[in-house]
Amino acid sequence: MSYDAIVLAGGAARRLGGADKPALSVGGRALLDRVLDACPDARTTVVVGDRRATARPVHWTREDPPGGGPVAALDAGLRRTTAELVLVLSADLPFLDRETVRALLEAPSAPAAPGRDAAPGRDAAPGRDGAMLRDPDGRDQPLVAAYRAEPLRREIALLAAEHGTLTGLPLRALTAELDLARVTSRPLASFDCDTWDDLAAARARIREHGSVLEQWITAVKSELGIDLTVDTKALLDLARDAAHGVARPAAPLTTFLVGYAAAHAAATGADPAQAVAQASRKAADLALRWADEAAADSAEQNGSG
Repeated sequence: MSYDAIVLAGGAARRLGGADKPALSVGGRALLDRVLDACPDARTTVVVGDRRATARPVHWTREDPPGGGPVAALDAGLRRTTAELVLVLSADLPFLDRETVRALLEAPSAPAAPGRDAAPGRDAAPGRDGAMLRDPDGRDQPLVAAYRAEPLRREIALLAAEHGTLTGLPLRALTAELDLARVTSRPLASFDCDTWDDLAAARARIREHGSVLEQWITAVKSELGIDLTVDTKALLDLARDAAHGVARPAAPLTTFLVGYAAAHAAATGADPAQAVAQASRKAADLALRWADEAAADSAEQNGSG
C-alpha cells in the first residue's frame, strides 16, 4: 500500500516544562524513533519540527510561523507529500505498532457512510475520507490517523479561506467535515506522553515481565538496522540446551554463532528467518548430543566404579 507519513514533532510540550519531547527516551529509544519505526514503508516521511538525529532518513519542515498549532503543522507537512493516502502521527506514541498503522491505512477503503453526499465539486466515490484511531476510552485520536490527501487538502483550504489563517485552529475544525472510519485501539497503541508521569508510566510498562523481552528485541533490531521475525522460543530453548548440556557461557556464544551463520546464509540468498531457524535447530541438536554423550560417559564411569 503506497502512502506518505507526516509526524508532528513541533509542539511546545508545556506540560513537560518545554522539554524536547520527541527526543525523550522510552526503553532506550527516542519517542520520535519509536513512532518512525511504526511506519518504515512510508514512501515519503515528513517530520514537522526542528531537525534532530533520527534512526532513519526523513524530510523536515516547519509551519510558518512555528508554534502555529496542529492544523498549521499538518498543512506544512502535507505540502511535502504526494501520495493519495497520508498517515498522520504525533511524535509521542511509545507503543504505536505496525499492525495498528496497517489497520488505519486499510480502513479508508471501507464503503462511505450511508446517506453522506459528495462534497461540492467532488464526484461520489467509494470509500471514506480516512480513518482515525479510537482509544479504549472511546476518544477519537485525529493525530493517529490515515487521511486521503485530496479531501484533507480541500478542508484545509476551506478553513484558511474562512478564518484567514490556520494558526491556532483546533483539529476538530478540520476533521468535522470528513467522513472518517474509526479503528479501535489496542490497549497501548494510543498511549501518549504528555506529562512526566506519562513518561514514567511508559518506562515502567516497557519493563513489565510480560512485555520486556518483546520490547527489548524490537529495540535491538531497530538499533542494528535489521527487520527479522525472531523465533524467541527457539532461541531461548537453544540457549538453555547449550547452558545445561555444555556450559553456561556456551549459551550467549552459541546464539551469537547462530546469528553469524544465519547472516552468512542470508547473504547467499536464503530467507533470513528460515536461516535462523535452520541454524538454531542444528545447534540445538548438537547441544543435545553433547549432553547425551556426557550423560552416557558419566553413567559408564559410575557403573565401572
